[in-house]
Amino acid sequence: MNYLAHFHLAWPDPGLVAGGLEGDFYKGTLRGELPAALERGVRLHRAIDAYTDRHPLVHRLRREFPPDLRRYAGILVDLCFDHYLSVHWQTFANIPMEEFKQAVYGHLREHESALSHGSRTLLQGMVRYDILGGYLDWDSVPAGAARIGQRLRRDNPLGAVATTLVPLRDSLERTFLDFYPELQRFCARQKAR
Repeated sequence: MNYLAHFHLAWPDPGLVAGGLEGDFYKGTLRGELPAALERGVRLHRAIDAYTDRHPLVHRLRREFPPDLRRYAGILVDLCFDHYLSVHWQTFANIPMEEFKQAVYGHLREHESALSHGSRTLLQGMVRYDILGGYLDWDSVPAGAARIGQRLRRDNPLGAVATTLVPLRDSLERTFLDFYPELQRFCARQKAR
């Protein structure tokens, strides 16, 4: 999952939401160095990623990617799933998208002093460019892939995936619609612990 889904699955707890961002930046074992609410959010972020990565529907979907993209299929699936969450927002969310985005940005700002440098930098760009609102547009997927590709150390095809993903769009959407309710139930159990 990418940021929109992580925030939605952590909603409405501000610490879990902030951990949804910090989860991509905090490395290593959680030992109580973060505020408790933020640490719970990082744990949820990691649980979401692990559940998604090992789910049979997602495994099957990744095998549909062309061989040269399979190494990056996880990144692309995450971006596509955020797009489809945005497209189907009213099916999965009980709050209007605009209200949700503003609340998320507020929660992140509340926890900003506890976030890592990487999270704070990302938060600034996320708000400035309204990354969460941009997921509704399909073009956000190849654009996001290109940005990620530029940050990777090795040469990669992520800057040129726009046409490659077109034949996969129906399968990506169907898989998202089947998978996301299962992920929501998983997260509800995790949050109840």
